[in-house]
Amino acid sequence: MVGEGIEAGVYPVEKALEIARAAGLDLVEIAPNIDPPVCKVVDYGKFLYEQKKKAKEIKAKAAKVVVKDIRFGPHTDEHDYNFKKNHAMNFLKDGCKVKAFVMFRGREIVFKVQGEILLLRFASDLEEWGKAEQLPVLEGKKMLMVLAPRRK
Repeated sequence: MVGEGIEAGVYPVEKALEIARAAGLDLVEIAPNIDPPVCKVVDYGKFLYEQKKKAKEIKAKAAKVVVKDIRFGPHTDEHDYNFKKNHAMNFLKDGCKVKAFVMFRGREIVFKVQGEILLLRFASDLEEWGKAEQLPVLEGKKMLMVLAPRRK
């Protein structure tokens, strides 16, 4: 048992509860899996508040992943391809993930090999800035591929 102004040591449960009541605080179990379990004499409301505050700080420090979409058609022209490739390069430099997809409309689905070649070329052109997290996959009328930025 640990607490402010209380000598640390191993106490029976009844004695620990008595010490907590005498201090006007609560007995909180900190580590139940070890033998003997570790308990702390604290104000339970304050304890919960501090735990929520720590969890909020950890969440704020976590990196937020932004996913940008780049859309192609199976017959994308060279100029359009380069324009979209430059946008994707800037997104990857900024640390965003890029989801590139080829949309097939109507009978264009017969050109799925052409769409896969386009996405693989896109991944190889952006090899310096990002790596393919997911290779081209056909999902309905879309062929998707995800690129993640390279770590520095």
